[in-house]
Amino acid sequence: MSSVTNTDVLSTVVEILSRTGNIKELAPDQDFYAAGITSVAALPLLLEMEDRFQVSIPDDLFIAARTPRAVEQLIVSLQAK
Repeated sequence: MSSVTNTDVLSTVVEILSRTGNIKELAPDQDFYAAGITSVAALPLLLEMEDRFQVSIPDDLFIAARTPRAVEQLIVSLQAK
């Protein structure tokens, strides 16, 4: 089990989404698609998240997780399996 905390996961998710979407301030509960992330960027985001957190994220669950906090919760639940 990793020693990464949920706070670390959330801050990393926010950083990845902000950098990829060129979003200056992305709040944890902000819809990142509404903030400017495009569906074209979704695949590279998914791959980066999987690589960074060493999990396999089902596409449909990733697409349904529209906020950084929802992505963080998804990653943490997958890491626990």
